[in-house]
Amino acid sequence: MQPEQIVGGSAPMSELAKSIRKAAHCGWTVLIQGESGTGKGMVARAIHQSGRRCARPFVVVNCGAIPESLIESELFGYERGAFTGADRQKIGKFEAAGGGTIFLDEIGELSLASQTRLLHVLQDKEIERLGGEGRRIDIDARVIAATNRNLQRMVADGTFREDLYFRLTVFPVRTPALRERPEDIPALAHHFALKSAVDAERRVLGISQEVLAVFQKNSWPGNVRQLENVVHRAVAMGETEEVLLRDIPHEFVFNPRVGRSKVRKFYDALDETGREVCIAAFAAAEGSCAAAANLMGLHRNSVYRLVRRYGLTDYIRRLEK
Repeated sequence: MQPEQIVGGSAPMSELAKSIRKAAHCGWTVLIQGESGTGKGMVARAIHQSGRRCARPFVVVNCGAIPESLIESELFGYERGAFTGADRQKIGKFEAAGGGTIFLDEIGELSLASQTRLLHVLQDKEIERLGGEGRRIDIDARVIAATNRNLQRMVADGTFREDLYFRLTVFPVRTPALRERPEDIPALAHHFALKSAVDAERRVLGISQEVLAVFQKNSWPGNVRQLENVVHRAVAMGETEEVLLRDIPHEFVFNPRVGRSKVRKFYDALDETGREVCIAAFAAAEGSCAAAANLMGLHRNSVYRLVRRYGLTDYIRRLEK
């Protein structure tokens, strides 16, 4: 995700691209804040790849997934014999990122004790492996941190160190929520559809206007990640070269935030039209499901589902007689 490859031309995304370019070239510590699913990890990688450290490692640490008892050994490493089971030396994440970037994701999940140890590293630019007997190791890794939590509120509540917060926010970057840039949804949806089509080994050319209309009315609490998952599922379940409304999860289409009454009216109209098409196709095919499927350009299994949906079983039996 280089800045020029960010999908969407809205004002918030243009501002984000500008921040990425500036952060990439300044070399300062960066704190990326934004809701879950807004692409904080992708932004961190874009900053790394656009800067002078791009040829060096990009090491990711999920702070929320490491138990408190292991965080120090994961970040700083340990010497052989440092504790029971330490039968070899282990290089920590900070050393592994030497010359490159260490990305501390979900940094708001660190305990106060871990925050204190991290603060010392940021201040002194050196670490000590567990069991290192006081031997200090200089580190050269740029720090990029990210969180979906409100660190200012955590500072006020006493759950996040104020001095660490100031160390991290040398260059703050904010990833906008998807609901703040609805004009980007069509471009994102098409991007994900083409990407998913490659993964699913299917031919997909686009997304119907009805689907895009539903997408743009949704509030997307899961942000871009949720949109990607919905499109991925629709492509996997679809059987035509266009993502249609029937391919979208029913519970998603009838999300109250979308406007249930309007979507219900659309579905009613769609059902009526679809029923008429099925009746005409089976009449022309003289009751043959295979022939009707061929006329409608659908897979036979899809036609069976439509027959059940529209209650046409008895009608087709009469045609077969």
